[in-house]
Amino acid sequence: MIRLTQLKLKPCAGEDLLEKAIRKALHLGRADAFSYEVLRRSIDARKKPELSEVYTVLVRLKDEQTERRILGAGLKNVEAYQPAVYRFARIHEEKDSRSGLCSDDAYGGKADSRETDACGGRTDPRETDLCLTDPDRPLIVGTGPAGLFCGLLLARAGCRPILIERGQRAKDRSRSVQLFWNKGSLNPESNVQFGEGGAGTFSDGKLNTGVKDPDGRIRFILETFVSAGASDEILYSSKPHVGTDVLKEVVTNLTDEICFRGGEVFFETRMYRLQSSRGIWQVSCTGALGESISFSTRHLVLAIGHSSRDTFEMLRDTGIEMHPKSFAVGVRIQHPQAMINRAMYGDSPGYQLPAASYKLTHRLPGGRGVYSFCMCPGGYVVNASSEKGHLAVNGMSFHDRASSCANSAIVVTVSPEEIAADLRGWEAHDPNPAHGKLQETGSRKQVLIGMEFQRRLEKAAFDAGGGAIPAQRFGDFSCAGSPGSCSLPDYEPQIMGRWKIADLRPVFPERILKGIEEGILAWERQIKGFSSPDALLCAAESRTSSPVRIERGENLQAIGHPGLYPCGEGAGYAGGITSAAADGLRVAEQILSSKQR
Repeated sequence: MIRLTQLKLKPCAGEDLLEKAIRKALHLGRADAFSYEVLRRSIDARKKPELSEVYTVLVRLKDEQTERRILGAGLKNVEAYQPAVYRFARIHEEKDSRSGLCSDDAYGGKADSRETDACGGRTDPRETDLCLTDPDRPLIVGTGPAGLFCGLLLARAGCRPILIERGQRAKDRSRSVQLFWNKGSLNPESNVQFGEGGAGTFSDGKLNTGVKDPDGRIRFILETFVSAGASDEILYSSKPHVGTDVLKEVVTNLTDEICFRGGEVFFETRMYRLQSSRGIWQVSCTGALGESISFSTRHLVLAIGHSSRDTFEMLRDTGIEMHPKSFAVGVRIQHPQAMINRAMYGDSPGYQLPAASYKLTHRLPGGRGVYSFCMCPGGYVVNASSEKGHLAVNGMSFHDRASSCANSAIVVTVSPEEIAADLRGWEAHDPNPAHGKLQETGSRKQVLIGMEFQRRLEKAAFDAGGGAIPAQRFGDFSCAGSPGSCSLPDYEPQIMGRWKIADLRPVFPERILKGIEEGILAWERQIKGFSSPDALLCAAESRTSSPVRIERGENLQAIGHPGLYPCGEGAGYAGGITSAAADGLRVAEQILSSKQR
């Protein structure tokens, strides 16, 4: 096969012009038959208002001799190509053929009533205590992308995994989230952070990643999303996204396939204790009705997500080795999408282009970074809280990205050492006993110092907005403007959840305030209007990544704890949907390898 790169066409050129461009680039005649597949498509706006769509295509020629001639001609941007194929991609087909299933019908998108009940977590709602003691069945804690893809691969291999999730199924979870946004009634167990699909379900559903893919895992993940209901555009878009509305259906279909293939998923089931004995992990949980549920397994996967704070505390007390790590905190900034489009595409480009996005970085004095994160074109700022009395925000877009505003996190990196200094300062100067004091000192407490810092920011944000999302115009936030003043922007903000205009400066330490402001002012040179006084800031963006890393060895098992697999973003080994899913696959591969020994 031939890979052809840097193929430039006018936007929206269409398939006929693309085919002609391929023929011209490869010096093909009209009689030379070929097929092609778009591997990547992006917009080049560097010479705006003249825009181009840049394609990378995979070309298959019918005549092998012609293919060899082209590859030997030394043509520019032309090379031989062999795609990486994930070696576990067809793991289920042999099993399906042995069981008499056709591979196309192995999963039809719907489980029968028994399997649907299994996905619901219990077959009889009157059931009280439940004990599952088959230790050969892997147990996965969490149904975010890491847990789902780990479970999916294990289920396709016939391992009948069990997944437990403290939150609800996506449909019920959506109702809980909407009730919270409308009425302020938070369900601490099922919200934007917890439930089927994990925190990424209520986001933009971005699938771009910087992770290299020599083993084909990323392609497998994208193809799996498509087979579960995502648009096939994610296979070739340079910035693939699914959208919250579609992603809720996709994760439900992935869960249903796990159950169809013999797995079980227990929703509204929270792990509160684990212990090991003679190579078997005992896991104690509480179900939705308060019943006790216990599991035994040789392979326990912790795909707990970055917001499971009570679980982090339990793991620390259990003696699981973990360490604090650097992460980033800040605000969500919102602009009119039309302004971002003009800045990125130029005035009136005359094409039907997607809502424009951006990615920005700036180096602060002393080397600390401030950067944009999780940019949501045509999206919404959302209340993403998971603890009562605390407030965290995130960004979300639907598949069509049709909101009138764009938003992005603007965050500053913080280290454990800086966090410790900030916490000491808060304790020394905060007379309010309601904010609490650090109950422990020494290395034991230091493990979760980042989590404590997040809580302090979220508590301050909650207080600033009186329980609503606190928001402030940049002109009022900036030291060069009118600090402390509170006025509305001249456009309608797009926010999910109650919000109010409030002063954000008391929420953050001074160095973070300065970093946010300096970054926004610096980016005005790249995006005209970015530092507009009417840019709206919302706080607190505190959940960019996990505040800890659970240490694991080359076999992906926790240090000193055989059979325990820290996995995904919460354990400190991923930074988004795709990288978390890839880590889930790696853990599943390790479990399958250990079962074969």
